[in-house]
Amino acid sequence: MFIQTESTPNPATLKFLPGQTVLEVGTADFPTPEGAEKSPLAERIFKVKGVSGVFFGNDFVTVTKTDDTDWDHIKPAILGAIMEHYQSGQSVMAGDATTASGHADHSGEDSEIVGQIKELLDTRVRPAVAQDGGDITFHGFDRGVVYLHMQGACAGCPSSTITLKMGIENLLRHYIPEVTEVRPVGI
Repeated sequence: MFIQTESTPNPATLKFLPGQTVLEVGTADFPTPEGAEKSPLAERIFKVKGVSGVFFGNDFVTVTKTDDTDWDHIKPAILGAIMEHYQSGQSVMAGDATTASGHADHSGEDSEIVGQIKELLDTRVRPAVAQDGGDITFHGFDRGVVYLHMQGACAGCPSSTITLKMGIENLLRHYIPEVTEVRPVGI
C-alpha cells in the first residue's frame, strides 16, 4: 500500500491519500481525541503523540498536529497507523457511527435562499476546499449573514479568513443578493 501525502494551506495540517475510499458518503470530523471512538482509524491516528485533529473525506484523511510538534517526527507514525488500519480489515467508522452529510437543516421563510446557498456551496466551494483537505458546511442564515462551519484543514488555517471573506462571501453575494456577509462558527 502506498499512501501519498500533500501539504495544505494550513501548515499544521497534512493531507494523506491512501489510494482507496476513506468514506463512501459525507465527512467525519474529530477535532479532539474525545469522540474518536466512533472510528477505529481516528483512534489509531490519535495514539500518535502530537496529533490534535483528524478529518475524513471521500478519499483522504487530514491530520492536524499540535504547534510544538514537527511533521518530520510524527509523519512516519501517522503513515504507519493508516497502513495498519487498512491492513487490519477494520472499517473506518464503527458499525453504528454515522458520517455528516454536511449542512445544517434550515426551514422557514428563508428556505429558498438557504437552498441556493447550499447548492452553491456543494457545487462551487466544497469540491475546491476538499482539494485542500477540508470541508465547509452551512450552519445557519440570519438577516443576510451566512454562518459556515469549517472542518479539517480549513479549521484554524491562517488563510481561512481570506477564503471566507474574499472567496465564499464574494461568490454568495454575487449570486444571491440577500447575502450580505459570511461568518465562521465554531462547533
